[in-house]
Amino acid sequence: MLAIVAPGQGAQTPGFLAPWLAEPSFADRIEWLSAVAGLDLRRYGTEADADTIRDTAVAQPLLVAAGLLAALELLPGGRDDFASVGVVAGHSVGEITAAACVGVLSAEQAMVLVRERGREMAAASAATPTSMTAVVGGKPDEVLEAIERAGLTPANNNGSGQIVAAGTTDQLAALAADPPARARLIALSVAGAFHTVHMRPAVERLDQLARAIDTNDPTTRLLSNADGAVVGNGPEVLGRIVNQVANPVRWDLCMATMADLGVTGLLELPPAGTLTGIAKRNLKNVELFSLNTPDQLADAREFVRAHP
Repeated sequence: MLAIVAPGQGAQTPGFLAPWLAEPSFADRIEWLSAVAGLDLRRYGTEADADTIRDTAVAQPLLVAAGLLAALELLPGGRDDFASVGVVAGHSVGEITAAACVGVLSAEQAMVLVRERGREMAAASAATPTSMTAVVGGKPDEVLEAIERAGLTPANNNGSGQIVAAGTTDQLAALAADPPARARLIALSVAGAFHTVHMRPAVERLDQLARAIDTNDPTTRLLSNADGAVVGNGPEVLGRIVNQVANPVRWDLCMATMADLGVTGLLELPPAGTLTGIAKRNLKNVELFSLNTPDQLADAREFVRAHP
């Protein structure tokens, strides 16, 4: 069984979009999605530096556009082709990519939603100095205890060996001064404490906008970051995506569901590497494919066929 997954914020790197612009269909579509989002996604994905694309309001639309358009290059039938995929999931903002791939949202709806998500999360981040730190290693119980002592939220649980703590910069400093045993702390290049109470103002605005969005039910199994559950109702998918902005991402539970379903192959949409890296540590005996450039498309299609 095949799983196709979409990465979240932090996966972007300068110039990652450049190879894809050699594909005429991709180049045309990025112009259209740029018009929808009101952002020059071509420039941000090819010329902008790391600090520029770190901006939440830029990074999130850029990631969703890249994932959606690469998915169309891989499976030109769009939602109809995704009906033959075993399971689809996205990490954080990647949930919007995943929902659009399986037809819950149109590409245009996805781009408007992610544009507003990025703007609102950036505004919420500006209210208080906040950030996120990955805690790598250590015993899970001790890691969670240390995060709680510092007043932080375990905003991303990425399974074996990695939990991401989020909160104010003062709270993160407290964690650095009192870290869990045998754990390494890595400050993340993000602009705020995503998936915590600090993002509640963004949820209020997105919930208002979501009430005007018509959705479809997904064409295949779609997993939710909230609890790893398969969600088959379009309005529920959208509601969960909105609420997830201020609640922890349980990618560990998404991977547990993949394992329970019998996933044999996992393909990550670009910019790929983060989720396949996590899967390598958590999903044993599952083949992995990181799709990053169009010259990999033939091999990626063969990978898809190998995991029906």
